[in-house]
Amino acid sequence: MTASTRRIALVVAATAALALVPAALADIASENALAQKYAPVVRLVDQPRECGRGEPYIPIDVDLLFDEPTVVLRGPWNPVDLVKIGPAATDLANRYEYHLDFPGAPLSAGCHYERWARWLAKGSPPTAYAHVATDPGYPGKLALQYWFFYPFNDFNNLHEGDWEMIQLVFDAADPNEALATSPSIIGYSSHEGAEKAAWSDRKLTVVDGTHPVVYPSSGSHANKFSPALYLGDSAAAGVGCDLTQGLHRELKPVVKTIPSDAAAARTAYPWIAFEGRWGELQPAFFNGPLGPNLRAQWTHPIAWSQGWRHHSYEVPSGGILGTGATDLFCGGVQTGSKVLVLLLRSPVLMVLVIVAILALIAAVIVRATWLPVAPLRIARRRTQGQILSSSASMYVRRFRLFLSIGLLQIPIALGVTLIEWLLFRSLDDVVAATGQGAGACALLVFVVGTASTLIGLGLVQATVVCALVEIDAGRPVGPLHAYRIALRRSRPLCVAVALFVGMWVALSVTAFLLPVAVLFAVRWCLFAPVVEVEGTSGAAALRRSRALIRGRWIRTVSLVGGSIVLALLVGPLLGVMLIVGTNMPFVLLDIVAGLVYSVVLPFVALVTAYVYFDARARGETEPADERRELPAEIDLGGNGVRSSSFRP
Repeated sequence: MTASTRRIALVVAATAALALVPAALADIASENALAQKYAPVVRLVDQPRECGRGEPYIPIDVDLLFDEPTVVLRGPWNPVDLVKIGPAATDLANRYEYHLDFPGAPLSAGCHYERWARWLAKGSPPTAYAHVATDPGYPGKLALQYWFFYPFNDFNNLHEGDWEMIQLVFDAADPNEALATSPSIIGYSSHEGAEKAAWSDRKLTVVDGTHPVVYPSSGSHANKFSPALYLGDSAAAGVGCDLTQGLHRELKPVVKTIPSDAAAARTAYPWIAFEGRWGELQPAFFNGPLGPNLRAQWTHPIAWSQGWRHHSYEVPSGGILGTGATDLFCGGVQTGSKVLVLLLRSPVLMVLVIVAILALIAAVIVRATWLPVAPLRIARRRTQGQILSSSASMYVRRFRLFLSIGLLQIPIALGVTLIEWLLFRSLDDVVAATGQGAGACALLVFVVGTASTLIGLGLVQATVVCALVEIDAGRPVGPLHAYRIALRRSRPLCVAVALFVGMWVALSVTAFLLPVAVLFAVRWCLFAPVVEVEGTSGAAALRRSRALIRGRWIRTVSLVGGSIVLALLVGPLLGVMLIVGTNMPFVLLDIVAGLVYSVVLPFVALVTAYVYFDARARGETEPADERRELPAEIDLGGNGVRSSSFRP
């Protein structure tokens, strides 16, 4: 090739390149126009108080991280090797297995990341990064993605940095065609997968005809279509509950469009070529996340959309029959996550604690005196093991009677649930309309829930002790008869419950007084047997319960408290196993948990009754040799006991 020929070839190539510039600019302009047209509206769970409940993090502009001295670049592969303090965006380009490190320790985050993120984003608007992509395996389809970056993930898998996204799919070959039509489907990322909806689906909220509304879950930022409590699972995050319900603050993020052309994208946003982690290195799923460019949906968005699920599993907000499997499940997962964090931080200490707890339980079981089992002659002294074995024996012997007493709580619980639902629905309407009163509504929920639980527990305890006295006296008794006897003392019973509820609410609404609330709960836990057997007033029953328990704290807490915990947990635990092992609807799971609760509740009442009679026997007789078989030590017809309360 001659020199003149080479010059002609260079001129032709340069002319062709210049001709492509307007086309490339036009493509970027149409991509940006499409991104602006469908810019999402983000509704975060409001956080009225710093470091309190709600979502403290907003999707930020990642440029805030660059040239910031509180952020460092480390690696490769090593969590401590320092590459640069305050790295620029260009410092991340083509870095493999490096990672950013924010100030703080994710496994003991406290409120530090929240305050840092708020300081970092001060004065900067929330931001979403748009990306238009095609998939070689699906011609005629176009994906429009919006990526959100949150500084911290406060879920089961605590970690610095969190990338989440939503994706719209168009039946179009390019952005210009997409601008002339509407999306066919839309998907919201949720942990490792996504949930889809048709553009016309009722579960999708659209503002001004083109702007989809997304509800990020508090803590995890998993994106949802509506406010509710959801059950989610993933290999990285484990199983947990995503909360999007409550009062919201609405954000309209600034949209920055990352060009679909890879070279143009790296020029405009050098950090998009980063192949490391956007957060501190930690064990397993506490690791910082990978960026959008390393996700399957970045280059194969339509293929990824084929795996979107049709719906998320919505969790009932509370139990139907007195206790909720889903409530326990959500709380249990959160607790398990905290235990795992402690294990990772101090594995030796946690193993020692677990071994010590197991050893203590084993020692109690081995050393307890369980025999002889003597469920009748109820007014006698018994060891802790004998109280449990006598309660179990009595329940088995009169299974139909005590089961019926427990199951009669179901219609009562359903009635209370209906009243609560009607009340809270009207309150929710007021809160939604005015934006005020959320705190008072939450307090009322707590009061009504506590009151209904204690009323049910107190009524069953009163009915069971009445049935137990009738059985001990050799008189026939059925469940309705036992309830009629118990309800003769309904007024003092209700007074005692009201005082109990008032005390518990007043003390437990402030966390630092919760130990005092527990102290009073233990003191007053025998009020129902006292009301029925001794015929006292409600206030006097609480004082009498305190006197009976004096000096017997450990016995009372271990027996009554332990049996109550058993009743509250056994049903939800069964529900948790059904959640993990079956596809049973969540409402049905809570019904199962409530039924089991009703079955176990009479056993709690029997334990409480035997604890009461044991305390009476020990307080009203002279000290005696505990090793001998004791006859009935106190007479229910004497010593001032109102035996007439139990006559047919």
